[in-house]
Amino acid sequence: MYSLVPYITERLMLETDFQNEAQNSEKMAKYIAAEPRLRDRVHIPRVYHELSSKRVMTAEWIEGVRLWDKDGITKPWHGGWRRGSPGCRGTPLDPPSSKPSPTPAPDPNHERLKPSRTQWKGPQGDGGLGVSLPQVMQTMTDLFSAQMFLWGFVHCDPHPGNILIRRQPSGKSELVLLDHGLYIDMSPTFRLQYARFWRSLMIFDNDAISEIAKSWGIAAPDIFASATLMRPYEGGDGSTAAGLGKELKGKEAQERAYEMQMRMRSGIKKLLAEEENFPRELLFLGRNLRIVQGNNQFLGSPVNRIKITGTWASRALAESRKRSWNQEIKGWWDHAKFKVVMFGSDLIFWWAKLKQWAGQGMGMEDELEGKMKSMAKDFGVDLNHGVFEG
Repeated sequence: MYSLVPYITERLMLETDFQNEAQNSEKMAKYIAAEPRLRDRVHIPRVYHELSSKRVMTAEWIEGVRLWDKDGITKPWHGGWRRGSPGCRGTPLDPPSSKPSPTPAPDPNHERLKPSRTQWKGPQGDGGLGVSLPQVMQTMTDLFSAQMFLWGFVHCDPHPGNILIRRQPSGKSELVLLDHGLYIDMSPTFRLQYARFWRSLMIFDNDAISEIAKSWGIAAPDIFASATLMRPYEGGDGSTAAGLGKELKGKEAQERAYEMQMRMRSGIKKLLAEEENFPRELLFLGRNLRIVQGNNQFLGSPVNRIKITGTWASRALAESRKRSWNQEIKGWWDHAKFKVVMFGSDLIFWWAKLKQWAGQGMGMEDELEGKMKSMAKDFGVDLNHGVFEG
């Protein structure tokens, strides 16, 4: 796998070039501004080029709440009716005050360079944005799905420190995306191929999965499908633990463990059978998916992330241009069938939610995490959750 290192190194080195980051930031802002499904829910901070260089980037100041601060996001809002977070869509950074501004002290160490803007937390300081976690996570999943399947321009470092949440005057949440240094570009052909791969995963179209995986030089499609979904893929031919488990049912524990480890060893060797055909972008797409999954898991699995991602993939295929009218009709018909199939995914999600509310189970992401760890353990691998966190 050493041949993958130069691509990874190139991406990481670009993170140290702040002119590259500024360009990525402005490109993403244009994509969002042109997409009506996202432009009122996502904000990209403005870059000040006259104060920036290759080593320094100066951007708009944002007053927001970090994604890991669940209390700060959900506690009641005390900032006033029809007012949003400071600086958010028409709300001034500093509210009007009758008191005269203090004269700055000559010593810059005593100047208040950043005034406190915590009025919205209330006199006791115990308030929050008063927005819902499902709304926040829906926007996040929509944003990164659009990046993958509509634009082919993907932010690959979406950990909680790079996401701020603000409250709009309407009372709805707004996601602010920071740190635009690590992006990948997908060619139009690969972008639609990846969208088709995701839709095929949702409807268990094993022929399409195998065809696409083979074109990417992957000879173990079931294992790769599980890695993409971040859960065991159970619609394949038995090369995952889920399928193999049925095959080995009734055998002794030691024999079962040995067979699974041998199959895993063989599968890993096959995973990159034709390494020269393997799209390097998949490495960072997997990183994005895993961190978004971790974000959803941390917030208590408020949304059906897999369904949302798959729906964007299917919609992107239906909306793709340069097709004849009969292809257009077929595309939307396939999307309609996909939506029907996704009803089953919703049932699973809400069943997990009911158990979570009743204190009888964890959220959907925690259950998927448990299944992945169990599958890996059957193959003789212990997964440490911390390894995957951003």
